[in-house]
Amino acid sequence: MRILLVEDDAMLGAATQQRLRDEAYAVDWVTDADAAQLALRGGAYEAVLLDLGLPGRDGLDLLRQLRVQGNEVAVLIVTARDAVQDCIAALDLGADDYLNKPFDSGELLARLRAVVRRRAGRADAVLGNGRLRLDPRHRCASSSGGADVRLTAREFALLHALLLRPGAILSRRELEDRIYGWDEEVESNAVEFLIHGLRRKLGADAIRNVRGVGWMVEREVHGDAPD
Repeated sequence: MRILLVEDDAMLGAATQQRLRDEAYAVDWVTDADAAQLALRGGAYEAVLLDLGLPGRDGLDLLRQLRVQGNEVAVLIVTARDAVQDCIAALDLGADDYLNKPFDSGELLARLRAVVRRRAGRADAVLGNGRLRLDPRHRCASSSGGADVRLTAREFALLHALLLRPGAILSRRELEDRIYGWDEEVESNAVEFLIHGLRRKLGADAIRNVRGVGWMVEREVHGDAPD
């Protein structure tokens, strides 16, 4: 999952970016509203972590502009402003959640998972399609009721991207955009390598290849699918 972090504090930004990367998120980090707006024009982000006290334009102004422009990306406000009116203003402008600094990183991750889950129209914390099951909190998966297997950070990110959109075909570029940040090198066969690893762990039919287009997981699978 790819996240845009908008935070002008260098120490907090670096720590938050690293914590998110440790949890298998691809994270792009910018320090002001203009850079954030530019990134959002060209990036496929699942969510934005947005500070309010930014240099130049503040976070509320950026949020307002995004919603006026029809950008529906999930936005989690992370700010030192703890006045109730600031929280109300942010939520009324279209923020999905509001977290005060200082915060516990575990709470940030839980709120982020919840925001993305709601945006995908899911109530259950575990993603699945009847055959595949993915637990974002523990970064493990299972197939057809089998035992949970641990996934690498990249394997998790790829499977998570597919299960958020069951039935949708994601191209190589779309998958790369969701699992790699700006400063991370992408090898030419990275997606195929990760899918090979997932199929080895979860079964050859876990991920379907649509030749020349991309990859997908089935929308819903009931019972055993044919070989």
